[in-house]
Amino acid sequence: MNKPRILIVDDEAPARTRLKNLIDDIQETCPCELIGEAADGQTALDLLTEHKPEILLLDVQMPGMTGIELAQHIAGSSVIETPAIIFVTAYDEYALQAFEVHAMDYLLKPVEEQRLALAIQR
Repeated sequence: MNKPRILIVDDEAPARTRLKNLIDDIQETCPCELIGEAADGQTALDLLTEHKPEILLLDVQMPGMTGIELAQHIAGSSVIETPAIIFVTAYDEYALQAFEVHAMDYLLKPVEEQRLALAIQR
């Protein structure tokens, strides 16, 4: 069985570190592979095109391109293979918008280990 490949997109370094640590912690019950991280939408687009992850852990509030805008861009692209998008954010008010852009899940920070594993397994 192939491990799902994950890309983390969050403008805050501590949030990316927390997600990386959680991914390490769930390896036994939910094997997955972290293929990269991005601090902004444009870098994320480049990594999506290059690495083609199956899962995108995406923050909503980022300078420049928001997570919602990035998800819309991905959905409208013919060159990017659409990953499963799991929003990871401190803001609950964007949930409806997230699901309108076909989010698989919506996790509130601080993310719990079991909740992340469940979202990835879906």
